[in-house]
Amino acid sequence: MPRDGRPATCIRVLLAEDQGMMRGALALLLGMEDDIEVVAQVARGDAIVGEALLHRPDVALLDIELPGASGLDAAAELREQAPDCRVLILTTFGRPGYLRRAMEAGAAGFLVKDGPVEDLAAAIRRVLTGETVVDPALAAAALSAGPSPLTARERDVLKASVDGATVADIAGRLHLSESTVRNYLSSAIGKTATRNRAEAVREARQQGWL
Repeated sequence: MPRDGRPATCIRVLLAEDQGMMRGALALLLGMEDDIEVVAQVARGDAIVGEALLHRPDVALLDIELPGASGLDAAAELREQAPDCRVLILTTFGRPGYLRRAMEAGAAGFLVKDGPVEDLAAAIRRVLTGETVVDPALAAAALSAGPSPLTARERDVLKASVDGATVADIAGRLHLSESTVRNYLSSAIGKTATRNRAEAVREARQQGWL
């Protein structure tokens, strides 16, 4: 037994959360568990994979909406570059679309932040044994909601228009013609049953499709 009283083999956790106070609180609470050690903390999504390769955590605890890259993008990349690291999504946004995308990205669990830390610690232990841990209410909602109606390109175009970019801007970013961008935007607006691009982005975000 090490001098700090921890077991010889602790569960090594990487924590990705952009809000400093929340990140510090989670690290402190998880660190109080005898068998869990937070070995890395990051505030940006594009820092997750590099820190995971450096510290080799057993579990990566990821928020979804992070600067640089989303936790869902990082989960997919971790599956390729650090396949032994289990991913547990912890987010404020319990949206069915996010759950589906997390599972597609290879996440082993999906929880919302309003649960007790004891449940989070238990989920970390469970995913490490090979279980899949999903908030039950969210799982039921995801089944009833069905898959996203948007194609990958429609999602790309909506994402590129989030900051109010013009059609020409989007076309340049995605290496598409302006007419193709307009077609994708029109299709996305129709599929989200909205009236314009801004409403389509808002609805797709609300459903967790972006």
